[in-house]
Order: sequence, then C-alpha cells, then structure tokens
Amino acid sequence: MHPIVLVNGVPASGKSTVAAAIADRLRLPILAVDTVKEAFFDHLGIGDRDYSRRLGRAAYQAVFSTIAGFPDGLGAVVDAWHKFVPLDVLEDHLVRAKAGRVIEVWCHAPPEVCAERYRTRAGDRHPGHPPAGYATELADLAARATPIGRWPVIDVDTERPLDEDGLLRKLHELLREELDRSSEAR
Repeated sequence: MHPIVLVNGVPASGKSTVAAAIADRLRLPILAVDTVKEAFFDHLGIGDRDYSRRLGRAAYQAVFSTIAGFPDGLGAVVDAWHKFVPLDVLEDHLVRAKAGRVIEVWCHAPPEVCAERYRTRAGDRHPGHPPAGYATELADLAARATPIGRWPVIDVDTERPLDEDGLLRKLHELLREELDRSSEAR
C-alpha cells in the first residue's frame, strides 16, 4: 500500500509550492499532473481546451499508474487540481495505485489572488496551458472551489507564509494514525 498526499486546489492556488515543501520534508516523490501533461504537449502537440483536458486526464492516469509500480510502502505527493475529474474516477485511480492512507492538502487563496498569480506566470508557462485571459474564468472557479473532503483535509491558506512545521506535524499525526491502525490489525 502507498500513502498518498493529494495536494489539491485550483490553478495558481499555490499547490506546487506546498507540494514541493511536503515532498522535501517527507522525502517522498512528487508527481505533478502538469509536468506529465507538458511532456505530452511536447510529444503530441498543443490543441484546443478539449484536447488539453484529454491530455490532462491521460496525465492524471499516468501519475496514479506510476504510483502503482512503486515498492510497497513508498508514498507519493500528487500535485493537481483533483476536482477536474469526477470523484469516482479519482477513487478508481487510487484503488489501482494501491493507495493506503490518503490525505488531502487543500490549497487556496482569494479568487483575485489566484487570478493575478495566473496572469503573472502565464508568459512563463508551457504554451499548452490556457493563456493569461483564463484568469477571469479562474477567479470564478476559485470563488466556488472546495476541497474534496472524502479523506482528512489539511487547510492551507497560501496567501499567508507557509507554516511548514505545522503542516508537517499534521501530516505526521495523520500518517501515524494509519501506522497505529495497521499495527493493531496484526
């Protein structure tokens, strides 16, 4: 089984920064859907939004298929906007990945902050991603976005400085619960 930390939030919500901190501190591999998707763009080409979404779903599946091949017990940090797929799709991927404990880290910031972050970085992102004009649509999405809430959720307001120590304490506590339960079952 593989413990999995789902770092979740809309684009430009600060997920990648938070995911990198978690992966570094827990010494876990980080799998970012955008990284896989950008490789697909490079090899398969760039298309319209529907095409981009198809590549996103393929990248998402590739991430969880990769985790399934990890040595037993090795966990992962998965950086993605996890609500871009239906919950049953995510749950199926987690089953195929042989997920153990799943923890959701919910990254968020005010809609206008997410929109401005997106506009600021748009010129530096892979051209397969939506252009800076997407920021308006993103602000609307950020205003109504919520965590999945199916697993324990750790809330991270990315407009504030990241409290890495506090975040890691919460993650260790939740992961320790998993270890304690598996020890009792033996």
